[in-house]
Amino acid sequence: MFSGLIIVLLPLVLGYLVPVRQPHWQAFINHAVNGSVYVILLLMGVSLAGLENLSSQLSRLGGNALLLFSITTAFNLAALWWLSQRMALKAGISPVVKDAPTSKLAAMQGSLLLVIVVAFGVTLGVLLGPQLGEALFDNADRLAEWALYALLALIGCQLRNSGMPLKQILLNRMGLAIALTLAASSLLAGLLAAPLLALEWNEGLAMASGFGWYSLSAILIGDHLGPLMGGVAFFNDLTRELLAFILIPLVIHRHTALAIGYGGATSMDFTLPVIQQHGGVACVPIAVVSGFILSLLSPPLILFFLSLSA
Repeated sequence: MFSGLIIVLLPLVLGYLVPVRQPHWQAFINHAVNGSVYVILLLMGVSLAGLENLSSQLSRLGGNALLLFSITTAFNLAALWWLSQRMALKAGISPVVKDAPTSKLAAMQGSLLLVIVVAFGVTLGVLLGPQLGEALFDNADRLAEWALYALLALIGCQLRNSGMPLKQILLNRMGLAIALTLAASSLLAGLLAAPLLALEWNEGLAMASGFGWYSLSAILIGDHLGPLMGGVAFFNDLTRELLAFILIPLVIHRHTALAIGYGGATSMDFTLPVIQQHGGVACVPIAVVSGFILSLLSPPLILFFLSLSA
């Protein structure tokens, strides 16, 4: 029942056990993580191209993704707003941050590039599908799984070498509270969305457990529920990141916990420069802790909920 969970968690744990101190190797790992994400999303696009009645299926994908995103966002914002009212956490004024995005469009360029990669994968699958047939789509799924295992090992290594011990993470009550609030409200949203998406309750919970980690949720959900639902999970989590880039500068000084928490797992990497730029250095450890915890929770939760229907 839990074999899939073990298979996915094993590379994450093995990667976490590897200490990397040399800066050039740390930089290599960071580049390899980014490269793995692009490979996974390209292969996911190829898999989507294998769907029958592709145009109608993509329309359904967009509608389902919008529905899930709308419900999840409503629950997340309400819960994080409630938490913001009760936490003595205020953003400060930050100096100019080196390499921080200079505009919302610049901040979102990386996310928009991911959409382009998926679209390129779909185009590639449509063009090559008639010549290579089912072998193309079967091999794309298999390669995506192996790329995911490599990505998890590299991310485990990143987490180990982030300079933040687990004790410090677990003792950061603000980061922990934000992460648990985001996770709980997302799961409630998944329960509500499940019947609307024609899914079982546990599948709805799995769909809502990506917490912004789009490359992970896309492959794990796609492997169990098919490429259509994998695409829904991807666009639901990616849209979270896009909205976070817009939301953070607008609300971080009035509702700091909401601004930090809404990005989910991305608050420890992709949205972190925006949090630091607009919220100050004091927000950084809280954002890293919140994102770290959600990154650790996401894989076991997705696979646990999916295993309930296995």
